[in-house]
Amino acid sequence: MKTLRITRLTREAFAPFGDVIELDGARHFPINGGTTERFHDLATVDVCGDGGRPLINVFRGQPRAWPLEIAMMERHPLGSQAFLPLSDACYVIVVAPAGEFDAARMRAFWAEGGQGVNYAKGVWHHPLLALGRVSDFVVIDRGGEQPNCDEIAFTEPWRLEMQGERIAETET
Repeated sequence: MKTLRITRLTREAFAPFGDVIELDGARHFPINGGTTERFHDLATVDVCGDGGRPLINVFRGQPRAWPLEIAMMERHPLGSQAFLPLSDACYVIVVAPAGEFDAARMRAFWAEGGQGVNYAKGVWHHPLLALGRVSDFVVIDRGGEQPNCDEIAFTEPWRLEMQGERIAETET
């Protein structure tokens, strides 16, 4: 079985695939008479081309058990897709660059509960991989008349392995 190592999610490592949405290091300033801190412009949401419109959804991810195996990827060619966790639960992200799917260019990341991601338009990704417990995410993506999801199935699954430090929540 082929394996893919999971590494920690950082803005720099994820940049070819979209945005990491987190408060650490984000531009922020006080608003509402100083009673609220605004963390500003955290991701580039790209959903309005060709008659699209933004959708705000909640996805409830069921926890996955180790060992994690994946057998498919998907992409949204007409718009970006952002995942914002509503808890501090960790989750795993698997991505590959936009364009023709290339398994050799797949990357896997583990995200802390305070980190969200925004997949850029056309970036290949695996569906939600929640860890440890049922996890809710606000998802911002594209609505419209045209189909906006392509899927590819693998001829054999890939096993995901942690690299370096394992986070306690990944143990099941």
